[in-house]
Amino acid sequence: MVYDYDLLVIGAGSGGVRCARIAAEQGAKVAIVEKQHWGGTCVNIGCVPKKLMMMASGFGDEAKLSQGFGWSNQRGEHHWKALIEAKNNEVERLNQVYLSTLRKAGVHIYTGSASFKDPHTLQICKSSLSPEYFETKCVSSERIVIATGSLPTLPDIEGNTLGITSDQAFYLSERPKRVLIVGAGYIGIEFSGIFKGLGSTVDLVYRQKLPLRGFDEDLRQALYDGITQRGITQHNECKPLNVLKRADKYIVHLDNGKKIETDCVFFATGRHPNSKGLNLSTVGVNLSSKGQIFVNNEFETNVPHIYAIGDVIDKINLTPVAIAQGHALAERLFAGSQRHNAYAMTPKAVFFYPPLSSTGLTEEEAVKEGEIEIYQTQFTPMRFAFSSSKFKTFIKMIVDKKTQKVIGLHIMGIDAPEMMQGFAVAIAAGLTKYGFDQTIGIHPSSAEELVSLRQITRVAKKV
Repeated sequence: MVYDYDLLVIGAGSGGVRCARIAAEQGAKVAIVEKQHWGGTCVNIGCVPKKLMMMASGFGDEAKLSQGFGWSNQRGEHHWKALIEAKNNEVERLNQVYLSTLRKAGVHIYTGSASFKDPHTLQICKSSLSPEYFETKCVSSERIVIATGSLPTLPDIEGNTLGITSDQAFYLSERPKRVLIVGAGYIGIEFSGIFKGLGSTVDLVYRQKLPLRGFDEDLRQALYDGITQRGITQHNECKPLNVLKRADKYIVHLDNGKKIETDCVFFATGRHPNSKGLNLSTVGVNLSSKGQIFVNNEFETNVPHIYAIGDVIDKINLTPVAIAQGHALAERLFAGSQRHNAYAMTPKAVFFYPPLSSTGLTEEEAVKEGEIEIYQTQFTPMRFAFSSSKFKTFIKMIVDKKTQKVIGLHIMGIDAPEMMQGFAVAIAAGLTKYGFDQTIGIHPSSAEELVSLRQITRVAKKV
């Protein structure tokens, strides 16, 4: 068979773009199809604009902190529209960067909606955003990669369509004075901090006892305390029953009997794989009931020449993981490489104020593997020395007692993600606690505490 392409990628998010570019640089004939967002969710309606908005929300706090150091400036009024305009301009610039990168690599670009016509052929329907004119095209490829990401999930309650998700939050024409956020995962926590930092009153509703399910329990407790200290009202161990509209306000009834009036209801209730509409049943690709595409360790579906990467496989749903998967897959297919990444030690960050970051195992996971030693500390960093806002930095290190390898690290505090990226390399490489102890700290810094932990807080093992 002669195909139009050696590789065709569906979805131009970070993972899909990396896969297409690396394959093209290895000499493959490559095409990529994207319906709307060049750069995907992360660049357009995800981590990049979210961090820009998080940074905006923190500047007011920094101005207030500076007064303790002798500055006389007063915290001024924030202009939401100016922020959104600046964010939109940056996102558009990044869109063009992604397109330019693909074109320079020799990747053929299609803007449209793709679906399978047969196992090697995609039907591409023209999008209104397409720079080239076509109604419908059919293109064939020897190999096809699905990198279509994920979409927000709405809760199954009355009035769910009255709320917004993160997709709409980035384009609100005005900042709501009162926001009720449902969900305490990455998105719920980060946007609660953004809106609060910019001046909104925020209610945070979630089902668990503590926020950020899946993170270390002590880190979750530190975050719970930090959320309250930030001035956000938490409604834990409950969920919304319905959302009602009353004039220009919304009424949310919770299952604990409380009723909350707000100007905006924001659902941060998870995401689901974006596999609907690809016509995968035609080619027999196996899916879960939620739309997750099943793959093996080489990102192969049950159909040998069809692959999937990123959020659509619903494993570790982080942008750098999708990029690593796309890079590894392209090199394996076209460069004979056996590139692999240390996914078990994937570092994570949640951009609250202050932010938090983790790598490796939680205490709850580690004790299932064997006996562990816990090193833990909490302190007020110098940034808050002259302020009434005494946000604490929390650090927890988990060490395998037998091997003395550091197998988990959890930090909440200013610059936590920046600190974690460097230490994640050491942990992924298998550094022992002795290696940390040998390292000279940078003084004065919060990061020096990581190489100064000497006293074991406790020893734990599986009961």
